[in-house]
Amino acid sequence: MNREEKVELVNTLQSTFGAASAVVVAHQVGLTVAESSELRQKMRDAGAAFKVTKNRIAKIAVQGTKDEALTDLFTGPTAVGTSADPVAAAKALVEFAKSNDKVTIVGGTLDGALLDKAGIEALATLPSLDELRGKLVGLVNAPAAKLARIAKAPAGDLARVIKARADQLQS
Repeated sequence: MNREEKVELVNTLQSTFGAASAVVVAHQVGLTVAESSELRQKMRDAGAAFKVTKNRIAKIAVQGTKDEALTDLFTGPTAVGTSADPVAAAKALVEFAKSNDKVTIVGGTLDGALLDKAGIEALATLPSLDELRGKLVGLVNAPAAKLARIAKAPAGDLARVIKARADQLQS
């Protein structure tokens, strides 16, 4: 890899770190191509990205960014998961690491705040941003639906009484 390619790789990593609200650093040792492809697909499905990086280039890329605290985590065979959703990358990587012992979570950042392995695992247990929005819409919608049912109930009861009286008069 020549100098120009390294500069471009550093710039790409910097833009990736800048766009991500969550960065998860993992060690991956001995992943087969199939396992790596499966992990990348799971990350994409979750709305996250997964990239195997060279430690030296990753350390240069995080200098001067909000994720500069990650510098000490770049040792060994390193891979980085990133996502704009604060939970997506952590959830996908932790789930994969549970079923595959070749991937080990090291730590990460959430909006620039350094998290250890336990912090990343705790982050992975939280619902995603879309799930939270769905729950919020459900909570806001529930009282309106109940109000509509309550308002409609007396009219329905009156109609049933009139129908019963009509049936009684016919017989």
